[in-house]
Amino acid sequence: MIQVARCESTFTHTLADGSVLKGRVDNRDTGVMQINTYYHGATMERMGLNVYDLKDNMAYARHLYETQGLQPWSASRPCWGKTLAYNS
Repeated sequence: MIQVARCESTFTHTLADGSVLKGRVDNRDTGVMQINTYYHGATMERMGLNVYDLKDNMAYARHLYETQGLQPWSASRPCWGKTLAYNS
């Protein structure tokens, strides 16, 4: 997941102005793990998690990883996939 965070957000959750990082391609991708609020917002809310909170963003990413593996971050696989192959 470290390599995924590096590729998704360069380990950035908040910007210099204090706002939470949003995706360049899809501005619904939010925070350090680029959780998409369209697809995951309601589930996060039911779980009592706030996508804009760093710890909650990471906690939900762990939930996604445990239930879906790396599939939710497949768009950034060209970045993290090679790194994971070298570390296997």
